[in-house]
Amino acid sequence: MRIAMIGTGYVGLVSGACLSEFGHDVICVDKDQAKIDALEKGVIPIFEPGLDEVVAANVKAGRLSFTNDLKKAVPGADAVFIAVGTPSRRGDGHADLQYVFAAAKEVAGLIDRYAVIVTKSTVPVGTSRKVEQIVRETSPHGDFDVASNPEFLREGSAIEDFRRPDRVVCGCDGERARNVMREIYRPLYLNETPIIFTTRESSELIKYAANAFLATKITFINEMANLCEKLGGDVQDVARGIGLDGRIGNKFLHAGPGFGGSCFPKDTLALLKTSQDAGAPARIVEAVVAVNDARKREMAEKIERAFGGVKGKTIAILGLTFKPNTDDMRDAPSLVIVPYLQQAGARIRAYDPEGAREAAKSLTLDLCTDTYEALDGADGVVILTEWNEFRALDLPRVKSLLKTPLMIDLRNIYRPGLMADAGFTYVSVGRATAGPAK
Repeated sequence: MRIAMIGTGYVGLVSGACLSEFGHDVICVDKDQAKIDALEKGVIPIFEPGLDEVVAANVKAGRLSFTNDLKKAVPGADAVFIAVGTPSRRGDGHADLQYVFAAAKEVAGLIDRYAVIVTKSTVPVGTSRKVEQIVRETSPHGDFDVASNPEFLREGSAIEDFRRPDRVVCGCDGERARNVMREIYRPLYLNETPIIFTTRESSELIKYAANAFLATKITFINEMANLCEKLGGDVQDVARGIGLDGRIGNKFLHAGPGFGGSCFPKDTLALLKTSQDAGAPARIVEAVVAVNDARKREMAEKIERAFGGVKGKTIAILGLTFKPNTDDMRDAPSLVIVPYLQQAGARIRAYDPEGAREAAKSLTLDLCTDTYEALDGADGVVILTEWNEFRALDLPRVKSLLKTPLMIDLRNIYRPGLMADAGFTYVSVGRATAGPAK
C-alpha cells in the first residue's frame, strides 16, 4: 500500500520506517527542510536503538523516502497518517491540536482518490471527529474516512514494540476503512497480534487510559517506597511480592524519581482536563499528576539531606534523560533536580551517554565525556538514569575518584550490602541507607 506519514518526530519516523519494513511504500513528510535533508543523508534526528538500520535498509530498498512537500506524498496514497506533535497547551494543560488540524486541512485539498486519514498522534477524545469535519468542510466531495490508530511505543524499545506489539487499536466507523487498516497491519497477523476494531472515541480513550494506568502504577510504588523508608521495608521486595500476582503484574513497579518523557506527563494532564470538562472527574489521575509533580522536588531534597547540605559541594550526576536508551529530556526528573541543587549552592558535573546535546538546551552545567570524568573530584555521586553502563561501575575506582564515598542511587541498581562492603555510604529509594562497616 502507499502511505503518507506526516511528521518525522518520534512517532512518525518510527512508524513510517517500520511500516516500510512491512513492505509498504511510505513517504515521510516534514516542513523542517533541515530535518528532511539530514534524513536523506541517513542522519537520524533522535536516538532510538536500531532505528538508523531500519531507515537505511528501507531507503535502500526504495520503500521509504522523505520530502517537505505534501503534494508529493498525499495524492495517490491509500492512507495518510497524521503523526505531528500534540504538546500540552500553555495555560490549561489541554493537548495543543493546532498542528493536527493544520495537517488535516492541507491533506483535504490534496486527496485525489479514496484514502483513510489516520490520527496517529495522541489526541483527546473527539479529535478524529473534528478532523473529519475539517476535511469535509475543505473538500466537500472528497472520498475518505478518518480512523484513529494510537501508538504504544516505548522509547528505547520502539522498533521491537512496533514489530511485535501487544495489540493494535483501530477506531473506524466504516468497513472500507477497516479493510485498509487490516491490510496495513496484515503482516502482524502472522504473529497473531490482536487487532482491536472499535469506535474512534474508544480508540482515543484507550491510549490515554493505558498511559494513565501505567503512570498510576509508577506513582503507587513510589508512595510505597516512601512508606518503606519510614517503616523499615524494602520496596523492591514489596514490588516483587505484589508483582507476582497475575492481576497486578511486575511491569512499571520500579520506584524512582518520578515519571517523565513525552507521554505520561502530557497524557495524564490531558486526560485529567478532558475528564473535568466532561463532568466526570478522574480523581485518581488527579492524584497521580500531583504526586508525580511533587516527587521530583522530594528527590532533590533527599539528595540535599544525604550530603548534609550541598552548598559549595561538587555533585557528579550520572544520567540526565528521563529513561535509558533515549536522548529525550522532556519532563525528565533532572530538569527539576539539577536546578534545585544548583540553587542550593552545588556545582554539577554530569554525564549522559546520549542526552548531553538535548540536556544542554535546558540545563546549564558541566557536561563530561564519560562517567569517570564526572566523578573525578566530586563530593559524591547521584544516579538519575539507569543506563546499562552505570550498572557495573568499577567501584574501587569510583571510590578513589570521589572526595567522599557517597552514592545516592535513585534507580536502585545496586545492592545496599554490596555498596557497604565496598566502603560506600549508599542511599537508595524505598530501602534503608547502607554504610561501610565501622
